[in-house]
Amino acid sequence: METSLIPLVSACFLLVSSVSSVHSIPSPPLLGVHPLDEKYFASEVINCKDDSKSFTRDRLNDNFCDCVDGTDEPGTSACPAGKFYCRNIGNTPRLIFSSRVNDRICDCCDGSDENDGSVNCPNTCIMGGNIEYKTDHRFSRVRHLGYIDAKQTKNGVTLDDFIQKLKGLKIILIIQLVIASIFVVLRIFHRRARSKRRRHR
Repeated sequence: METSLIPLVSACFLLVSSVSSVHSIPSPPLLGVHPLDEKYFASEVINCKDDSKSFTRDRLNDNFCDCVDGTDEPGTSACPAGKFYCRNIGNTPRLIFSSRVNDRICDCCDGSDENDGSVNCPNTCIMGGNIEYKTDHRFSRVRHLGYIDAKQTKNGVTLDDFIQKLKGLKIILIIQLVIASIFVVLRIFHRRARSKRRRHR
């Protein structure tokens, strides 16, 4: 009886081990890396995207900037020129400056930019959004490359930096217009009040 159970137990063990190997848990995606760039980071020795040097995979996201262009730190704020990719599944994926990573402000709707545990960012992405990203991966790749490989101008300013400055100028211009209109309204009220006083005299 016991000898007949041994082959049955070993067959069950082989079945369980084969099922577990087929359904092994996939490794989590690299933090701050665009899905189309994950293969780039798969090898043990990785080149910086500007070809300035190379680094080993264990130095990826180690919070020390090895590449000037930030290739080795896509998930930290160690490199000033780095970019962080927000997957924002269910919403629009986006790239943010690496200086916004772990700055205690939730910039990605999925909260992935605040990954050091100091802030709890809830996932506010709306499921089912961004059909364009789901259906046309070529457009996503072109848009993604436009951000990562943005050409620098003669002054060393990237397109992203220029856009951020324009947004800042737009906000300043709106504030100035609001202040100017408040000033004009106050001036009109002041003149009307003076004219009423003259009439009553």
